[in-house]
Amino acid sequence: MPHKQIAGTSADWLKRAQSSMALAKVPRPKDALWEDLCYHAQQAAEKSLKAVLVKRKIPFRFVHDLNELIDTLEKHGQKMPEQVKASIILTGYAVATRYPGNYEPVSKDEWKDAVALAEAVVSWAMKIIDAGP
Repeated sequence: MPHKQIAGTSADWLKRAQSSMALAKVPRPKDALWEDLCYHAQQAAEKSLKAVLVKRKIPFRFVHDLNELIDTLEKHGQKMPEQVKASIILTGYAVATRYPGNYEPVSKDEWKDAVALAEAVVSWAMKIIDAGP
């Protein structure tokens, strides 16, 4: 699949990542599922990685697979901290747990772990974006 023109700046992508992070961290409303809050954590990490890709002018596919996005950055010489690499486990929250299916319910502890991983990715991306050209 050919790469599409990337819309938005790295700052735009980071703003969306921060918005997703804020949603991931809200106290769980009555009747809300941990899975849905974890989805927002995954989105925060995904958008942060895409912010760095845009900043580095690296073309990427529009995917939810954090491993693919991290691999793309590494192939273009970007050093990836272990905490950021660890975020690949969030990919499952983008699709597998987003809809009813055959999976174990997500626990509060798993949500806390997802938020911590996503926060590490957002923080890492912010440093790169804020560093300038």
